[in-house]
Amino acid sequence: MTTTEDPQTAPAVDPGPLIRLTIADCAAKALHSGVTLGVFGALAAGPADAAELARRTGTHHRLVPDFLDALVGLGLLRRTAGRYHNSPLAQAYLVPDSPSYLGGFIELTNETLYGTWGRLTEALRSGEPQHLDPDKGGFVGDRHQDPAKMKRFLAGLDAYSDRMGAELARRLDWGRHSSFVDLGGARGNLAAVLVRAHPHLRATCFDLERTRPLFTEHIGGLGLADRVAFAGGDFFTDPVPPADVVVLGHILHGFDTARRRDLLGRVFEAVRPGGTVLVYDRMIDDDRSDPERLLSSLHMRLVSPDGSEYRVADCRAWLRGAGFTDGDAQPLLGTHTLVTAHKEAAA
Repeated sequence: MTTTEDPQTAPAVDPGPLIRLTIADCAAKALHSGVTLGVFGALAAGPADAAELARRTGTHHRLVPDFLDALVGLGLLRRTAGRYHNSPLAQAYLVPDSPSYLGGFIELTNETLYGTWGRLTEALRSGEPQHLDPDKGGFVGDRHQDPAKMKRFLAGLDAYSDRMGAELARRLDWGRHSSFVDLGGARGNLAAVLVRAHPHLRATCFDLERTRPLFTEHIGGLGLADRVAFAGGDFFTDPVPPADVVVLGHILHGFDTARRRDLLGRVFEAVRPGGTVLVYDRMIDDDRSDPERLLSSLHMRLVSPDGSEYRVADCRAWLRGAGFTDGDAQPLLGTHTLVTAHKEAAA
């Protein structure tokens, strides 16, 4: 005997949001495949129909129409009279060899996030991280051992640091300062953006010594070797180079609270009197309600034994504890928070 559910007892809540959440990774995989297959590069010069795109990208005709139309629906392509072309978003960030190309970063997430997050249930049961890398919270992995991979990854991040650097260039009165240190500055791209925006500045990137060759190649290629220097060392064992401003971007989220406090104390000693510290991360809102920030924090817990994102209020408290006077917190690029604090000038 079959029964029909009484409409009076059926849930009144629309399950659509739950279904969309269940298949959310499908959209990300479509983006990753579009980048890997070169769809956006193939359309950089002009529109093409599905058959032509299939030939250019080596894809099978059976799946291509739905795939391309899905990219249209996701806002990555546009379709006019049966021909496809890049949306402004894709043209700006997904065309290889363009200065703002983010494909390297997108490919990296495809390589690292899915395997790690596929073990979330096991991690929640065991409490153990699922993908360890002592330097970058699992996000760079073995790329330091493969210079070509590391260079490709950092090139992908340059487009991101271009935007971050441009924002930082206008968020602080840099005219009051002459020097800054970028902690974990990698190959120096953010520092390069800042010194170009403010030609009076001199910068130092403080990172692991093995990063030096990548830094030397990149900064030398930009013609900024006389204005951006490299200092190799460990944040917790080597002195932080002195400067008017110290920048900590995506640094504190890799450590536990005790090491964060320790590092900020070392930064306080490095900042000259009257100077400033800038801290940015995907900080958790103080009432812990933003799901994107909380998922970012969960990712750090998945890939490192002690890392996580942290509340804005906590960051400000740690800075005060280190000796800085309380500054302010501002949204940054829609995905991050920038906390600024100051060291009192000498009497």
